[in-house]
Formats: sequence, structure tokens, C-alpha cells
Amino acid sequence: MDLSLTENQELLRNTAQDFMERECPKDALLEMDLSDTGFTPELWERASEIGWLSMVVPEEYGGAGSSLTDAAVVFEQLGKGPLAGPFFSSGILSSLIVLEAGTADERERYLPGMAGGQDIVTLAFTEPDFGWTSDSVQMKASVKNGGLVLNGTKLFVHDAVSANKFICAVRTEEHEGISLLMVDSHTPGISSRLLPGFIGQVGEVTFDSVEVPAAAVLGEAGNGWHALQAAFEKAIPILCAYKVGGAQAVFDMSLEYSRTREQFGTPIGRFQRVQDHVINIVNQLDAARWTTYEALWKLDSGKPVESSVHLAKAVASEAYYQACNGAHEVHAGVGVSREYGLTLHTKMSRTLYHYLGDPKFHRRRIAATLGL
Repeated sequence: MDLSLTENQELLRNTAQDFMERECPKDALLEMDLSDTGFTPELWERASEIGWLSMVVPEEYGGAGSSLTDAAVVFEQLGKGPLAGPFFSSGILSSLIVLEAGTADERERYLPGMAGGQDIVTLAFTEPDFGWTSDSVQMKASVKNGGLVLNGTKLFVHDAVSANKFICAVRTEEHEGISLLMVDSHTPGISSRLLPGFIGQVGEVTFDSVEVPAAAVLGEAGNGWHALQAAFEKAIPILCAYKVGGAQAVFDMSLEYSRTREQFGTPIGRFQRVQDHVINIVNQLDAARWTTYEALWKLDSGKPVESSVHLAKAVASEAYYQACNGAHEVHAGVGVSREYGLTLHTKMSRTLYHYLGDPKFHRRRIAATLGL
């Protein structure tokens, strides 16, 4: 198993690093955090031009056809910001869902616009009875005049306000399983609001007698869960790489502060308790990095990967969360100052903790794969 980066991946990493340093300085990230969208149209356009929105999309649909590890290398650098916005929810997760669920005609219809940045698509899955299992989806789609009518609420929808299309997971009257619908966000009866306390856009989307055509169904009605599982398996390690980048940035901030902040005439990094916190951050970071890139290596190599993906998500979510906790111990009072920048990572680590399943959920999935 070789987890070292190729020459091309090192080039991708350096390009993404330069982009973040040039386009996303701390002050710009703090300003975007206060905006309704969490990002700017200029950044979205630049990411589209570079090709970051099309990395997992095959070339025949206007994408780059990159490996999952290629995409993860880029998203690790975005996580160092952290840069919010639908770069993952549309450029990675929704693109993979369309690839897994859609017919050839549907891929041709949706993927070029997503890869080119003209369409922002996000998954509307979780509901008031929160969960990431198939039985968590209870929203109904009833048949009317040859089409479907949606009623219900989706909660904690990432990039809910900026998206112009939702991939909505529902249950229809005619099928037992989950169906996936591509729904225009401007359809009459849809309303969205942002939920406080999250970084970027996490919102509540309400569907009140929303009428969509039968052609809105992605793939075959009732068979959406299998496609979602396949897309989640590929998307989760890329999200984990984003968290690795966040944990790396938190470590860098803590190490630099421990070297430069003096107390009692000496750098605080010489105090054992401060060293303990920094070492704990290192342990969390390394665990997240190697479990993430092992899962990516297995995916790109075509090896059995299910338990590795669950392990990466459980470890990376906890690692980013705990790294931020340790960083606040190192920084003490200055760490809670918004202008310092650490709180952006703290908010992001909490925002992403439950996204696509929290550590407890994925540990249970590991146990299931082991037959426990």
C-alpha cells in the first residue's frame, strides 16, 4: 500500500494551496462567514475555471475524470481555510449521486451544467426524525396528473439557499423503496431558511404541495437507496480529506502560537500541559489523515473498502472536533476572538460532525460489516 502522492497530485495540492493563499485570506473567509451564501460568485467561477467542480465527473459529461484521491488532495487544501460553499455538496456528492442513480440521458442532462458551475445541486435527505439510514426518509410524494406532489420538510440541508436544484429523497405511493427526485429550487411551494449556528449554508427546506413532473425521478423509482449508498461510499473520504485539512490548519495555528506566546518569560510551548494538548492534536490529525487516504487508496484500486470508509469518517469527524478543542486549550482567551480565525474551524468541525453520519453511526456500521 503506497499512500504517497503522485507528481500530478503534488501539482494539484500546490495549485490549491496557492489558490487558498491568494483568493481566501483569513479576512475574506471571515467576511464570507457573515454572508447569506458563505462564499462568493467570483470564487465559484474561479473554481469552475480551474476544474474543481468537475473532478469526479467523467470526460464524456464535461468533467475531468480525476481519481477520488486527486479530488481529496484539492479538498484537503480547501479545508485548511476552511472554505465553505457548495464545492463538496454540488461538485462531489451530488455529481456522484447523479452518476450512480441517473440513466445515460439524465447524466447527459444534468452533469455538464454541474461540472461547469452553471447548476448548484445539493442533497435534501435528512428530516425532523434525523438519521442517515433508509428508514429515516419518510417524506411522501403522491401521484397527481401523471406527476408527483411533494409535502414535507428537509432539515440540515447543506447549501440550501444557494442551490438551484435539490436531489430530494422521498417515498412514493407506488414503490416501497426510496426515490430520488431532481427538483428545481424555484418551484412554487418550496421555501428555505438558514439555520443559525452553522458555517456556510445549512438550512431547512419546506415543500408545500410542490408539483414536479414524472421525469424528475432519477433512474428507477424506488431504487434510490442503492445509488445513495454507492455515492456516499465515494464521497465520504473526500469529505474526510477536507476535515484533515482543517485539523492540519488547527495544528499549525496551535504550534505557531505555542512558540511565540510567552508567559513567565518563556514560550508557553515549553509547559508540559500545553505540549500535551499539541501532541493530542497531532495524534488526532495523523489518525484522520492515514485512515482517510487508506480508504481513498482502496477505492481507487478497486479493493474492498466498506469498513475503511466508515472508519475514516468516524475518525476524521472526531479528530477535527477534538483538534479544535485542543487548539482552544492552547490558545485560551485569544482563541475565541473571531478575528483570530480559530472559531471558523470550530464552527466547521461542528457543522460537519453529523454530515453523512456521525462517528457513532459509522462505528455501528463497522460492527455490522464485521457481523457483530
